[in-house]
Amino acid sequence: MAGRDLRALFGSNDRGVTAGEAFTNREGQWQLVAAALTEHLQQLAQPGFRIDDFEAPRRNLLAFHGVGGIGKTVLSRKLESTLKDTTDRPAQWGAPVWPAGWRIWPVRIDLARSAGTDFEHVILTIRLALAELGHPLPAFDIALRRYWERQHPGEPLEEYLQRSTLTTRFGKNLPQQMQSALSDVAQALLLPGTVGTVVGQVTGSLVSALRERRQSVQALAGCARLADLLEAEADLDALSYYPHLLAFELAQLPADKRVLPVILLDTFEDVGDRTHRDLERLLQRLVWLMPNSFFVITGRSRLQWAEPALEGQLDFTGPHAWPGLAAHDIPLPRPATGTSRGRQILVGDFSAEDCEDYLARRLTTPSGQPLLPAGLRAEIAARSHGLPLYLDLAVMRVLEIRRTGRIPVPADFDGGFPALITRTLQDLTPEERHVLRAASLFDAFDTELVVTTAGLTHEGAARRLIERPFVRDNPFGLWPYYLHALIRTTLRTAPDATDDTWTPTDWTQAADRALTSLGTQWQAHTGPGGRRLLVGALRQGLALARDFHLDLGWLADGAWAYVGDSVWEPLAPPAPHRPGPARLETAADALVELLSTLARRQHQHRSHTVARLTAVIDSQLLPDDLHHMALYYRAKAHRDLGNSPASRTGMQAVADGQGRLAPAARRGLAHLARMAGDFPTALTTARTLGWNGRHHRVQGDIWWPHGDMDRAATAYAAARDEAENHGVTGERGNSQAHRAFALAFTDPSVADNELALAEHLLAGVDLRATTLITHIAALARDAGRTDADIDHRAQVLRAEITAAGVTYTELALDLALAFHYAVRNDQDQVAATIARLRDNTRGDDFAYYSDIAAFMADLPPEEASPTRWIDGPERARTRWHTLVNARRAHLNET
Repeated sequence: MAGRDLRALFGSNDRGVTAGEAFTNREGQWQLVAAALTEHLQQLAQPGFRIDDFEAPRRNLLAFHGVGGIGKTVLSRKLESTLKDTTDRPAQWGAPVWPAGWRIWPVRIDLARSAGTDFEHVILTIRLALAELGHPLPAFDIALRRYWERQHPGEPLEEYLQRSTLTTRFGKNLPQQMQSALSDVAQALLLPGTVGTVVGQVTGSLVSALRERRQSVQALAGCARLADLLEAEADLDALSYYPHLLAFELAQLPADKRVLPVILLDTFEDVGDRTHRDLERLLQRLVWLMPNSFFVITGRSRLQWAEPALEGQLDFTGPHAWPGLAAHDIPLPRPATGTSRGRQILVGDFSAEDCEDYLARRLTTPSGQPLLPAGLRAEIAARSHGLPLYLDLAVMRVLEIRRTGRIPVPADFDGGFPALITRTLQDLTPEERHVLRAASLFDAFDTELVVTTAGLTHEGAARRLIERPFVRDNPFGLWPYYLHALIRTTLRTAPDATDDTWTPTDWTQAADRALTSLGTQWQAHTGPGGRRLLVGALRQGLALARDFHLDLGWLADGAWAYVGDSVWEPLAPPAPHRPGPARLETAADALVELLSTLARRQHQHRSHTVARLTAVIDSQLLPDDLHHMALYYRAKAHRDLGNSPASRTGMQAVADGQGRLAPAARRGLAHLARMAGDFPTALTTARTLGWNGRHHRVQGDIWWPHGDMDRAATAYAAARDEAENHGVTGERGNSQAHRAFALAFTDPSVADNELALAEHLLAGVDLRATTLITHIAALARDAGRTDADIDHRAQVLRAEITAAGVTYTELALDLALAFHYAVRNDQDQVAATIARLRDNTRGDDFAYYSDIAAFMADLPPEEASPTRWIDGPERARTRWHTLVNARRAHLNET
């Protein structure tokens, strides 16, 4: 620990409890940097310091790590600007005093993948930055020139630098300095003047002179490993050792010209991962081989260099090599006093592992064991969302509870900490506080939403707020910004004792503005992505209306738009903030439950759908049109479960209501007539339905049981095209799936194409029953084949159908099996399938399925059928038996 927590120390009579101090702010981080630099400069001034001691521990770095968006890059940039120009230092940051005779020379390098930074770029950036010092660095420059000519033949370094942005940033001194170094060495070696530009000849002669210890190269002879580096293959691995030459040259600078490069490596998380450490290994060498420089590394993850387990992946590992980076050394953001502490600092959020580790070491018993049990630590860590301040406040609550003589339990942390609000708001302007509270109403937001919700007329405060570290950025999100989860929850639920707190009325009025703003964005959006915006607006708007008991407003129209596309994306908003079990109290509660049920029904047994919709209907909270929506979809679920009387009652009630779903309900009645085998009535009704009643698809459903597959396929194609013209994605995919099913009994090659199109149209559409139909169609397409494993595939499908509770789909599966057995002339299996179909259709619904199975095998009916065929049973029998014979002929040909 970095120090004692005096607040905790004086919060308990138990002297056996040890508390480490936590302190997190950027001023503390600056103090850490300043203290570490001062300490490092003092170390460089020690008589025994050597840049070629490759065994001594390294303390020449600080590592700041934390979650994305917490401000690490901002900190890195501010450190660079402050070290470069002290007038740019924030007022609250203390003025550093460096030892006399030293200049601080910052060099910041962004390692982000988007910046395209590789190790060459890192080395060139450092060298170009040092070129501004105006001192030649011949040992390094000769090695770098040799490397460049070997690795980039035909591309002069000067031209490369001219094309890059580095010369704009650092100037153009490097090429002249490198050329001067080559010429000076060539002259010292008495080489001809023209040879001074040929790096290969200079290098070879220099190596010989170094080996022979010639007086002419005495200035370079002090670098004992120069000759070895110049003789080594000039590849990337060798380049990673050249920083030793930079360290040597910096050590040769006169006392009045001494400089400490401070190299800030930002976005270190993009260097690699825990499996691929190639670039990390090269960068670690850079840090190790330049002990007279200082490195500030910022990234999302803790540096693992002190872990012995990395031996072999990295060159220098273990706590001896990096005393300040040990895994169990949990330095907190406050100035460190020892050389082995404060080298790894967490900025902002902790990882889940760090949260538990923090809590385990924050309060300890006299024996050094964690005071908090593992279960309580895990609970607190989960609720903290990684926020260090929450952990600190939780520790204080633990001590407060212990003062009462009680043992803390997880329920003690159900409520938020008001101090989180105070500390979050303390450095915000009044307008920024206003916008922050408005932002807490949203899962995600943009500036337009929060400005409108806050009731402001300008967005300056919102623009400033999104720069704060507790506002996260998701450029791929529907709305690009969201609050730190814990801060948002605390603002919404914890008591707010600040001077400008919002009253319940303020919150309700802001929520109403937020709901209106979401609806305005959706209603104004006419381009691509409208469906995604609708779902996002509904998810957030439903939660607002539910939590603040608002009128439905545009949510009713949004619900109809959501249902109309039949896509069924997950829509359940987050659980309500109010305590206790979910219950239906308002129209918004009922609408949330209605739409959530409709989306979830694709993944639940239809009996669950019926129960949930019944609760919505019985609540009588919805307006009439939405009440009819619940009635209609409950009737559909009853139909799927085989409960035709209940389905017919519901459909008739909706049809009689003459509302938006009346055409769909009349379609449902047509389906029920078809299910009962009354095809003439179903066909007559279908012809009156029009587009809203999906007339073409209903007619296709009537023609395929008659074995008239071409007529059915034509009707389904018309239904698909009509749905596409109306922009109804789900209906388009549904119609195509049924077209594929009908044609699967005819030509397998045609069915292949139709199934492929159906799968394409259903991609991203959550229609479970329709997807099952495509799988059954694939069985019918393969019927008769010995290599198709039909029985096993049917067994898997039957299990899926049972789980879904869509009983009629199992009948279609058995029909496809009957077709397969009829083609193979397996009379026993045909008979068994017919018996199973009769057992499953005892209530007269779908009784014609067993008739069709008998038609396929040209078997006489065993009992009178209630089915009313449009053109009589014999024609239907002929068409189905013809399909079986055609499939046999097709298989014989192939």
